[in-house]
Amino acid sequence: MTTISRITADDRSAWEALWQAYITFYESEVPAEVTESTFARILEDEHVHGAIARDDEGRAIGIVHWLTHPATWTLGTYCYLEDLFVDPGARGSGTGAALIEHVRSWAHTFGASKVYWLTAHDNATARGLYDKVARSTGFVHYEIGL
Repeated sequence: MTTISRITADDRSAWEALWQAYITFYESEVPAEVTESTFARILEDEHVHGAIARDDEGRAIGIVHWLTHPATWTLGTYCYLEDLFVDPGARGSGTGAALIEHVRSWAHTFGASKVYWLTAHDNATARGLYDKVARSTGFVHYEIGL
């Protein structure tokens, strides 16, 4: 059975292994100082939140990070699920769905109006899960790096 808990300082090495695998999956690089800052902000649990999933043996198999922000289309806030990663060996075990549900439940308790996230259009495995637990909005994502 998968257990999900808030990320703590004791989770650092397990978190970092999953974080680096996530970054590699998206063929990206994140400077070490950003990784340090990200972990510190997750531990603060004020603006950025995080949870870790572990299997029956206690092995870390997934992570999720999220944040909330004000919105113009609601009186409340939105919850943005920014990062979700499940170890390839644990995919299909329900861990991804459990991590999403963890964020959904947290956001509901927090009073957010919705949870939303982005993924690559060709991330077929993840999109198969997302189509089961949420609805696609059909929006296309654009950004300008600064």
